[in-house]
Amino acid sequence: MNGAALSAMQLGLQSCEGCGLLSRPAPGAQEGRCPRCAGELTFRKRASIQRTWAFLIAAAVCYIPANLLPVLNTTTATGTESDTILQGVVLLWSPTGWPLSLIVLFASIMIPSAKIIALVYLLITVQRGSIENNHQRVRLYRTVELIGRWSMVDVFVDTFTAALIQLQPLMSVEPGPGLFFFAAVVVLTMLAVECFDPRLIWDAVNPAEVAT
Repeated sequence: MNGAALSAMQLGLQSCEGCGLLSRPAPGAQEGRCPRCAGELTFRKRASIQRTWAFLIAAAVCYIPANLLPVLNTTTATGTESDTILQGVVLLWSPTGWPLSLIVLFASIMIPSAKIIALVYLLITVQRGSIENNHQRVRLYRTVELIGRWSMVDVFVDTFTAALIQLQPLMSVEPGPGLFFFAAVVVLTMLAVECFDPRLIWDAVNPAEVAT
């Protein structure tokens, strides 16, 4: 090994994604169960790259109508108005409402697009067998995994708004089709993050470790 440290796979050790315990499967077995939490143990997630690409492409497709279609339809005595996410950001911008406007901007537009771009970068570098910036790529994955859940903020805001502002026949607020596409983007990107196996980042360093 030219003095290189042995990896967990070379030592036959598996790390539990649930509780983090490092253990060794039974002799002759390729997979096992965590002795602490009984979670399934695998050296690598099955079809990680293919499944991640599938969810990511679906999220990218849904991202377009999520930003072009209205997320809220407001009906008043003067008529019906439909607002997209970006229009909502502009409408919320005021001396007192700018913090909420920024939250919606980051949670609804910047974070989902950044997640898609980051995952595409990770997938491409893994498939190309890149051995550069491994630590930075792992940190990028952990960051995407951490902040991804906050993308649901805009969905919650619009849903609560639609539920609370019901002053019929004077005013009513209903969710628009864009909200459902945006929720799909959030769910699909979360599934993509879960399917991606960050251990693949290190496989190019020791190609013999890649599971067949």
